[in-house]
Amino acid sequence: MPLDPADAVPAASLPDVAPVPAPGREMAPATPDPAQDGPHFRTIALIIASALFMEQLDSTVLATALPTMAQTFQVSPLHMSVALTSYLLSLAVFIPASGTVADRFGARNVFGAAIVLFVAGSILCAQADSLLFLVLSRILQGLGGAMMVPVGRLVLLRTVEKRQLIAAMSWLLVPALIGPVIGPVVGGFIVTNLSWRWIFYINVPIGIIGLIFASIFIPDVREAKPARFDFRGLVLSGTSLACLVFSFEMGSRGVVPLPELSGLISLGLVSGALYVWHARHHQDPILDLTLMRIPTFSLSVIAGSLTRITGGAIPFLLPLMMQIGFGMSAAQSGLVTFTGAVGSILMKASSVSILRWVGFRTAMIWNAVLATGFIAIDAAFRPSWPMWAIYVILLISGFFQSLQFSAYNSIAYADIPAHRMSAATSFYTTFQQVMLSLGICVSAFALQISRMVSGHPHTTLSDFSVAFLVVTGISILAAPVCALLPRDAGADMSGHHAHD
Repeated sequence: MPLDPADAVPAASLPDVAPVPAPGREMAPATPDPAQDGPHFRTIALIIASALFMEQLDSTVLATALPTMAQTFQVSPLHMSVALTSYLLSLAVFIPASGTVADRFGARNVFGAAIVLFVAGSILCAQADSLLFLVLSRILQGLGGAMMVPVGRLVLLRTVEKRQLIAAMSWLLVPALIGPVIGPVVGGFIVTNLSWRWIFYINVPIGIIGLIFASIFIPDVREAKPARFDFRGLVLSGTSLACLVFSFEMGSRGVVPLPELSGLISLGLVSGALYVWHARHHQDPILDLTLMRIPTFSLSVIAGSLTRITGGAIPFLLPLMMQIGFGMSAAQSGLVTFTGAVGSILMKASSVSILRWVGFRTAMIWNAVLATGFIAIDAAFRPSWPMWAIYVILLISGFFQSLQFSAYNSIAYADIPAHRMSAATSFYTTFQQVMLSLGICVSAFALQISRMVSGHPHTTLSDFSVAFLVVTGISILAAPVCALLPRDAGADMSGHHAHD
């Protein structure tokens, strides 16, 4: 999960134009203004936000509970990274299909079914008696999450008037921001005082309430003539992503012999190459690669991918470091790690003003350096540090990284035509999830290599220091990529106009 819990498409990024159907496709009749003929946009936003809250809460609570769960399954805490990556991988594989499925079967039906799948996966996770069972259950959870949040966001974009989109997105993001703030604290309390299995059971009442209200208030928007579903593209892209991410995951833990690992990577690369050929010959590919010809979109994808290496690593590394390296309980580490999410919330009130003041390009270049630099300081954390100093560093790093994600998520859509917005959202969100998964794999691999090279029988604080430096060393490369943006990139969106 990203350090910034609202790492999603902001309403402010959408072009102020009327929807235009793609060539050869017909849009369904416009949905009536929900403020007049249906539920108020705040009601719709809050129902969708409950799903996002459930997903974000689940991820942050789980990260805090990993060391305790490792004892139950009798595995190394480092091996528990697969519980995070399996979910994120499932999101990456199935998110591309979410828009087409919603257009064909109706957003309300798909949104409700996604909640059911997510809750069912949560119940199975709570019943897991082995790491393999947990991973399979997390994949089912991911299938629900892949349809739940993107389809919910699609409902907002298609039912809320343009003038109300910014307010609607604000209502959507408030509960989403609360989840990661209380997640570490709730997770620490549950693990310390109850059983880790309750971190999954808490999704059940939230899901039931969300399902009831969704069936009443969520409109059943869909396209009159949905695009032909690209099943072959989904198989090829899914195979490629699954093979590559799982090979990185298993390679980082050293649990697969080199020949099998090489075969898995080769299968992923071949499937990826076949998908590229397929996408060039399909009218509506599941992932539209031609979007990378748009400079602001492609640069955001590339720079954002580098930054999300660190974004995915932090929720995995920090709780482990606090519990294994500092000897804290799960509850104590939760009180420490939630500080970054507080920084993210504080930034939300400032990001618009900052981007208007300095513009996207300047903000993204220098903020990439600041955000990465403050996260790199985590490598120096030691039990001898005063706790107030650790809190301050985490607060500042969360603040700056939140600004970076907000900028990426806005500039990516600055030049996207309205009729390609759905394809762009699917493409961008897929890469978000892949890179978050890769961040966990890279950090776990760095921990493993550092421990082996140093000859430590168990993971030590110095190993965590190496892992933090590795992931931030990758993320700092985002700064020169951001420098390739035009000086006036996103000026109409931010309100900043550079003076020559």
